[in-house]
Amino acid sequence: MYKPGLMLLQKVEVLQSLTPKEFKTKYYDTHTPVVIRDFAKKWPAYSKWNWDYFKEVVGDKQIGIYNNIKSDAYTPINKADDYTTFGEYIDMVRKGPAAWRIFLFNIFSHAPQLTEDFTWPEEYMKGFIKRVPMLFVGGQGSITHMHFDIDLSHILHTQFAGKKRVLLFPYGEQHKLYRRPFEVLSMADFTNYYDQEKSKLDTQAFPATNGAKGYDVILEHGDTLFMPGGFWHHMEYIESGFAMSLRAFNNSVGWKIKGAWNIVGMRGIDTLLKKTLPIQWYEWKKKKVFDAADKELVHEV
Repeated sequence: MYKPGLMLLQKVEVLQSLTPKEFKTKYYDTHTPVVIRDFAKKWPAYSKWNWDYFKEVVGDKQIGIYNNIKSDAYTPINKADDYTTFGEYIDMVRKGPAAWRIFLFNIFSHAPQLTEDFTWPEEYMKGFIKRVPMLFVGGQGSITHMHFDIDLSHILHTQFAGKKRVLLFPYGEQHKLYRRPFEVLSMADFTNYYDQEKSKLDTQAFPATNGAKGYDVILEHGDTLFMPGGFWHHMEYIESGFAMSLRAFNNSVGWKIKGAWNIVGMRGIDTLLKKTLPIQWYEWKKKKVFDAADKELVHEV
């Protein structure tokens, strides 16, 4: 364990290779993150996918891009901050620091031939959602703020270009992370959490983050990170790069039901109340966030 601020973090275990049996017993069944270095090296995508290739096959496609500004309690979930073509975006991020990222881009719907460049690793887990392999792209300095995935799926996240730093927490740490009710987002800002001089994590305003137990890791070309369903994650692009996520339904029936509720019920209620009672809804949420965090502080004493 080490302490950036007062969070209790351990390094994600990084292995060169891992058999399906070892993966299932040591990581999948125990909901423990792990990085497998050789997982994707057998895929054609490992050497084939690069900026030039993507620009050639989908460079003309319109995409939404996202800046580093944390959404507030009034912002609809997943609303893009600007729009451009994928080719223009690639040109921008290749030049150097560019704090813009692409979120949940289904590149495969535009270029189905890309699905031939990797194989679904069903020997490692079942239930892959094959209609939605997703590409995540970010310029150097861009940030994906702390959240968990709404459907609570397990994820195999493979980095194909550039380096990226990832901060992870189990779902059960949600109140220490100041989760907004009816949302998947944290109210706290974890930007530069690893650097005490540059960190934006205000531990006076969000004291329950002190003692939050999690993991961190730096992903490089070819690294595949297993993120168990419901894990919170915050990502910072050290270099411009891109990654692909393969999602699989959670193996727990209870978590499947909870994920379905999040998509159908929770998100709909939040969107409706943000539109109709934004101020009252925000104030109610804020009170609930800090009440839940205060209970965590009492338990720590």
